[in-house]
Amino acid sequence: MGYVSAVPVPQPRARAATAPDATGSRRSLAAGLLLGAVGATVVLLASGQTWAEGKAAVGGGSLPLTADGRDVTGLPAALAIVGLAALVAVFAVRSTGRLLVAGLLALSGLGAGLSAYLGASDSAALDEKAAQTTGDTSATIDALSHTAWPYVTAAGGLLILIAGLLALRYGKLWPTMSGRYERDGTPRPRKAPRTAPDPDRPEDLWKALDRGEDPTH
Repeated sequence: MGYVSAVPVPQPRARAATAPDATGSRRSLAAGLLLGAVGATVVLLASGQTWAEGKAAVGGGSLPLTADGRDVTGLPAALAIVGLAALVAVFAVRSTGRLLVAGLLALSGLGAGLSAYLGASDSAALDEKAAQTTGDTSATIDALSHTAWPYVTAAGGLLILIAGLLALRYGKLWPTMSGRYERDGTPRPRKAPRTAPDPDRPEDLWKALDRGEDPTH
């Protein structure tokens, strides 16, 4: 008569299936953090550089003027800060909240990239500077030229967007920061008080000596 074992047999396929998931989770997490942080840094730095140059007519001469990204539009820098906050918040929330924050991260990158791209050919900021400098509200800029910094800013926004898309796709597999620090409400087990060793039991004396205690107390 044969016997059927009640011990479950480990399934090697199930173990093998979880390994790629863990590897993909780590890779997407590292890529999301790197792309989000680098993208926000690029946007913040590039938006402070000169985006447009030109000359305003003053009397019989001309005055060179420049406009940086924040003169043209402050939206990319503001959205980069929002993206950084969302990148950190992704690890502080779970389930639906994580999806919402990941969506905010992606939209921040999209908005930063689009606003920088649209500002690459803007001339209103320099025209405004020309009017303020010359005192003539109808003054405009001559010899207008643009630099590559708006496109660098747009590239940084694209990196933030990719980080948001990674969070939307793989965020459910990423760890949660709050889970490490929040208490589950269960009482902590109390340590049992140490009792003085019994002199009639030699093993108690040896244990006290091993712990560095005085067995006479």
